[in-house]
Amino acid sequence: MMMMAQPYSTPPAMDNTYMPDSSVLAANQAGRRSPSSNRFPPPSMENLQQFRAEAQSSNDPGRMLDLAKYMMEVVPVVCAANAKDPKRARKIKETMTMEAQKIVKKLASNSGMGKTGYGEAQFYLADCYGGGKLGLAVDVDKAFSLYLQGSKQSHPACTYRVAVCYEVGAGTKKDNAHAIQFFRKAANLGDGRAMYKLSMILLRGTLGQPKNPREGMSWLERAATQADEDHPQPIHDLGVAFEKEGIPSVIPDPNYARDLFTRAAQYGYAPSQFKLGLAYENGFLNCPIDPRRSIAWYSKAAEQGDLESELALSGWYLTGATGPSGNDVEAYLWARKAADRGYAKAEYAVGYYTETGVGVKQSLDDAKKWYLRAAAQNNRRAMQRLSELKKHGNNLQQRKKHTRDNGAGSHEKDSDCTIM
Repeated sequence: MMMMAQPYSTPPAMDNTYMPDSSVLAANQAGRRSPSSNRFPPPSMENLQQFRAEAQSSNDPGRMLDLAKYMMEVVPVVCAANAKDPKRARKIKETMTMEAQKIVKKLASNSGMGKTGYGEAQFYLADCYGGGKLGLAVDVDKAFSLYLQGSKQSHPACTYRVAVCYEVGAGTKKDNAHAIQFFRKAANLGDGRAMYKLSMILLRGTLGQPKNPREGMSWLERAATQADEDHPQPIHDLGVAFEKEGIPSVIPDPNYARDLFTRAAQYGYAPSQFKLGLAYENGFLNCPIDPRRSIAWYSKAAEQGDLESELALSGWYLTGATGPSGNDVEAYLWARKAADRGYAKAEYAVGYYTETGVGVKQSLDDAKKWYLRAAAQNNRRAMQRLSELKKHGNNLQQRKKHTRDNGAGSHEKDSDCTIM
């Protein structure tokens, strides 16, 4: 039985919601989080006193844990207010940190408000031991022990962390079988990260597991329903699965893939933003070729340092979005930005720009340096150009006319913009 796309909503129609302005607007708004519904008041000693009184009278372990967390938010505010008296500031910090630590340890222990300890407190305390927070020294053994206690109470996040500990050997002996066991348990408890991790294990056949595409896709689809601004990758990877052939039992669906990439991109996920930039540049995923939309999505991804998007913007500046106009300096600078961080394709592009004088002073010696850097990463074009220079002498390459004929983008074979 082949796996069909199961949309979360009807994919956008090409003639209405995919009009240029709507997509540019979507790109501009991508990654903007709505105001958080922070359950804590602004950090201050006055608010802390009120918070403490309410928490202590509630007999609610969740509220007491929040008190400890809020206390740690107040610490830097109080220290800043006492900056002129470092000794007093240090004393206040130590006192408040120890109070918060005492609250959390009591909640997490068997002698706390519950006989088995409070799962959320066990998770928080374990996380603090793992990261050296709450005035605690890093202790992965204690962290693992606390995660395991939480898992025994079926705490999803604790169970996921137990699996990770077994996978990497943190606080316990590395054990793939136990890692799989706890990833499955956490996934069945509804932990989205565990669902995603389990899907990748089954799709790739890692941790000693045989590949199981059908079950892997099932977990990936479930993980995508749990994805959010903090963890949008399952949506993107589900889009990749439906983008083209490659996974047994999955029927490619470009419209569904586009819808998924759009969802992840609107969460601010750079790889999905790049995918949409590429789609609108070349007409992939049943998208119309539209420079404005392509540039908008590439720009959002480039803001996050996405190397492929930075180079793609270089291509747009080289050719111009419409007609022959371009901006050589911007083309060079975007490629240079990616090249400076070791992206081989960008290193080749900078070599070409430097050899032909695009946006920078022409210099064959400098161009060779960039070609060598790209060739060291097995970039085919860089190796070919170095071979040509060696064979035919140091004759400067003449700049080509770079356009986007027939609507082809820089990633299409029919495009004259071939340096990307």
